[in-house]
Amino acid sequence: MRNLIKYVGIGLLALGLAACDNSDNDGRAPAQGSEAQSSDAGNTITLLDGKLNFSLPADMTDQSGKVGTQANNMHVYSDSTGQKAVIVILGDTTSETLDVLAKRLEDQQRSRDPQLQVVTNKAIQVDGQKLQQLDSIISARGQSAWSSVILGKVDGKLLTMQITLPADDQQKAQTEAESIVNTLTLKP
Repeated sequence: MRNLIKYVGIGLLALGLAACDNSDNDGRAPAQGSEAQSSDAGNTITLLDGKLNFSLPADMTDQSGKVGTQANNMHVYSDSTGQKAVIVILGDTTSETLDVLAKRLEDQQRSRDPQLQVVTNKAIQVDGQKLQQLDSIISARGQSAWSSVILGKVDGKLLTMQITLPADDQQKAQTEAESIVNTLTLKP
């Protein structure tokens, strides 16, 4: 669980770094190797040698090279403002169940944000594989953000996908997050 918290913390750091980068520099570094590919036309993302696929809105691009890590197991996508982000992390092997991990993540978020509003913590299925989805509204520096965290296991390793969107319009943020989750495909 410490590794999950570490990875979520790294993801939040990456989100903060992306938010601080207000430059219009178009020299974005692609993700390492052939692990990550994106199509300009549809922003379809393929990771983990084709085992994980999802689609992003056209305004979100690969920011993985800007977070100062060379790790192949973390991928960051965001819009130009850094307010909309998707972070995908392939962590260590774990024997804990996804619902236990999601509850622990919820407790950790609540300890950092007493105003945390958990919208849902539920089991979902994608391509016959069980995943856990934790949707919440988090607050930081007077602003609210919609957070959808998807937890799963790929090759026995913990997969974490966090979608963070501005929550000025909660319904719009929830709909946009669900539209990303609905494009998710997992191959064994």
